[in-house]
Formats: sequence, C-alpha cells, structure tokens
Amino acid sequence: MDERLPEPLLERAVDLAADLAPRAAEFDRDERLPREVVKQMAEAGFLGATVPAEWGGLGLTPLQYGELTEVVGKACASTRALLTVHTSLVAETLAARSSRRIKEKYLPDLARGRRIACFALSEPGSGSDAGSETGEMSTTYTEKGDTFVLDGHKTWISFAGMADVLLVIATDGGVGSAFLVDRDMPGVEVRPISGMLGNRAAHMAEVVLSGVEVPAENLVSGIGAGFAFVANRALFHGRYSIAWAGVAIAQAALEEMCAYAARRDQFGARIGSFQLVQKMIADAVTDVSAARELCRRAGRLRGKRSPEAIAATNIAKYFSSTVASRVASDTVQVLGGNGCWSGYPAERLFREAKILEIIEGTSQVQQTLIADFGLTEFSKKDWVGKR
Repeated sequence: MDERLPEPLLERAVDLAADLAPRAAEFDRDERLPREVVKQMAEAGFLGATVPAEWGGLGLTPLQYGELTEVVGKACASTRALLTVHTSLVAETLAARSSRRIKEKYLPDLARGRRIACFALSEPGSGSDAGSETGEMSTTYTEKGDTFVLDGHKTWISFAGMADVLLVIATDGGVGSAFLVDRDMPGVEVRPISGMLGNRAAHMAEVVLSGVEVPAENLVSGIGAGFAFVANRALFHGRYSIAWAGVAIAQAALEEMCAYAARRDQFGARIGSFQLVQKMIADAVTDVSAARELCRRAGRLRGKRSPEAIAATNIAKYFSSTVASRVASDTVQVLGGNGCWSGYPAERLFREAKILEIIEGTSQVQQTLIADFGLTEFSKKDWVGKR
C-alpha cells in the first residue's frame, strides 16, 4: 500500500497550507470559511481525496489521506474539518454504501467540490446515543408513495451553513434509515450557530426539516440501514480523520511551544533551558510521535480492510485527541500570558484541540469501546505470543 502522498499532491497540499496558515486566525474570528478556500480545496482535488477515481476522486489510500489531513489540519482546523465532514463522513460513505444510481447522481459533483455535503445525525436530545435502543432521535420519516417525508430537528451540523446536500439519519418507530436531502428541497430550513469553542469557521448550523419530501431513490442502503450500515460507517471514516486532526494540532502546538521556548528569556536565560519546560517539550515530542504511529497503524489496517481497523481507529482517535489537548495546554503554559492572547496561535489551538475530544464520539465513548475490545481480546489466557 502506498504510504506517502505522491510528490505533486504533497507539494500542492504544502502550498495550500502555506496560504491557509496565516489566515486561520482571521477565519476563526470571522466564523466563516471563505468560498474561495472551498474552491481551492476543490481545484486541488482534495474534496474527493478518498473517493475512487472512477467517480472523479483521487482514490488516496488511508495513509495518504492521513498525511493530507495532517498537512491541512496543521495550517487550519476549520479547513481540515471540511475534509472530515464532506470527504470522510459523506463522500467516502456514499462510495462504500450507496447504490450506483446515487453514486452517479451525487459522487462526481461531491468529489470535484461542485456540491458540498454535510452529515446530519445529532439532535438537541440525541447525540452519542443516537443509534442506541435508548436513544431519543426525533427526526422521523414516513413512506408516502414513491417518496419519504422527513420531519425533525438536527443540530451541531458542521458545514450545514453552506452545504448543498445533507446526509440525514432519521427513524420510523426505531428503524433508522439514511437519506440524501438536497438543501433546496421545500421544507429545509438552515439556522446558523455562532459562538462555538472551536471549528468556528465550519459554518455550524441547525437544520429543521418540515414535511420534506425526498425521492425514494435518495434512500441510502435501504430501509433500516441508517445506523448500522451508514451512520456507523460514516463515523468510522470520521474518527480516522479526527485522529489525524489530533496529530495535526498537536504538531502545530509542539512547534509553537519549541519556537517560543527557544527565543524567550526569563531570569537571564532561555526558558527552553529550564528543566520543567524541557519536561513539557519532551512529553509533547513523545506523545506526538506515538499518536502519529497509532494513526499510521490504523491506516495500514484500514488499507488491508482488516477487522482490527475498527479498534485501531478508536484507539488512535482517543489517544491523538487527548494528546492534542495536552500538548496545546502545555503550549499555552509555556507561552504564559502570550498563550492566553489571540495574537498567538496557542489559544486557538487549545480551543480546537478540546473539540476533538467531543466530536465523532467523545473520549468517554471511545474509552468504553476500547475497554470492550480489551476485555474481548486480552482476557484470553492464550493471547501471549500471538502478535
């Protein structure tokens, strides 16, 4: 499996990142990612990064996509979020789970960025438990002739503010199904959300669906496949993207921490020479390296379509998101007062890192999944020596 981005694509990503990095604070402050950035991502082919070439995408391997996510995410978390939502959660899921008719109707446009997609799962009363038996998902669908009628309220939907198409999860008496809803269908209302902790430029919004009639051909993977085959698949892709996003933010914070410690004088010496500051740097270097290797392991397993890829992705997402928070927090600590001010990137990285511990499954959800995996895998007395 190809592990590195082809050189021309890497150069394209590095050039884009060089343009984005100085503007990330502006996007964060304005709470909007400009359309021109979306166009840049589309023209570079990155919005179809993991979509097979036959549908207009780049067909990157999981490891290549991870490298792309780190390069873009290190420069701008909100631009990286577009990759996570549009490419991983929606386009990659449609490539794997939808009918040929849906692929022909949507995938070429999504892969080339002619249309932008978002993933609508969370609701005001339903988040991590959306697919559970005790979940309280309230968005419903009703079959009506050759259409399905959707009613409900979704929230915390990244890029809903600019998306042309929404992948919506709804239920009919506990039977979850997934639908592609065009933004311009009658009954779709988008309400922008402001004041987020992080991902501020990700066009966060609520979506209200009032009697939206969706053609039957827009049902994804059949009735009843909404949670097990579509939402879970989307979250599997999304968690992998978020795992690399953690590496990206942690690496950016590490570089900020070291650059500052190498030039800042206190008590007549560089603060980088103080042992307690060196401890934070040493821990950050170690943690970032470990997080990146966990992501690479998950990527290799995903490339092989190994059943172990699910647990490896959960582990990578949990570890790298907590590492991002820890390294970003220590970076603020090293920068002192300057770390608390928006004139330096540290405070923004600190906010962006916290978001990663919540989205695509909280750290606590990941801990539960990882513990279940551990109890199943390592309680076997004959496990030793099998790896």
